[in-house]
Amino acid sequence: MNKALGTVITAIMTDENDDYYFVQQDKDGVTYSLLKEEVKEPLHVGGQVRGFVYENENHTLQMTLTVPSVLVDHYDYGTVVSVRRDLGVFVDIGLPNKDIVVSIDDLPTIKPLWPQQGDRLLIALKIDQKDRLWGQLADEDVYTAIANRADDKFKNANMQATVYRLKMAGTLVLTDDFYLGFVHPDEREQEPRLGQHVKVRVIGVRPDGTLNLSMKPRAYEAIPDDAAMILAMLEHSDSKQLPYTDKSDPDDIREVFGISKGQFKRAIGHLLKSNLVEQKDGQLVLTK
Repeated sequence: MNKALGTVITAIMTDENDDYYFVQQDKDGVTYSLLKEEVKEPLHVGGQVRGFVYENENHTLQMTLTVPSVLVDHYDYGTVVSVRRDLGVFVDIGLPNKDIVVSIDDLPTIKPLWPQQGDRLLIALKIDQKDRLWGQLADEDVYTAIANRADDKFKNANMQATVYRLKMAGTLVLTDDFYLGFVHPDEREQEPRLGQHVKVRVIGVRPDGTLNLSMKPRAYEAIPDDAAMILAMLEHSDSKQLPYTDKSDPDDIREVFGISKGQFKRAIGHLLKSNLVEQKDGQLVLTK
């Protein structure tokens, strides 16, 4: 087993051709190719160079001076670039000719919940007995170690977060500001994918500093255009009310709002259901 793979090593140049230097780490005798175009100053036999070593997509041992942030025992985000249903997902960690596979064994059993192209995963590298590099998903201890502790000032805040665990009880996420969060199934329209970047809002803060989150919009953010127009007119009215209800004359409604009475009633129904307005004494009143 080559323990140097997936790590940064110091090696000595032993040979070269037109395109590559060939380098070896002391004592192990393993040779890695290094693209000459990566090296600013020419190397000579016996010269030292430090870089990241891996097996490229052609199964050739290679060194690169562009060290990725994802290493053995060092976690960072990589971007999913492709999916193979029989193998897993391929993640770009910044290597010039190698994507890292997160195995099917580490992914959700429900394949529609697998990461898709553009999603991101927090991974480190691991090496199997055949010297193959794999992506290792961060576990709960890693997320706990890197997370900040939230307080009540975050209530009702909008955030962006990445899904890192799917459970029957709900979805676990890490926000872009490194706060742990939980989304109950009632607070989402559908279950998000592993690695999906989602918009969330804070609906509570737990004593342990974890956020309770919702993926559903606020009531006023979810209203249709007609309802939004009526709500805006109410908000700009000095009295916060309008002399129109679902009993008003259709011609008056069309004259004032430019929509049919059917459209008006549907809009009013949405606002009533969202507890944003009430009808009282022939008036449509903005709820305080």
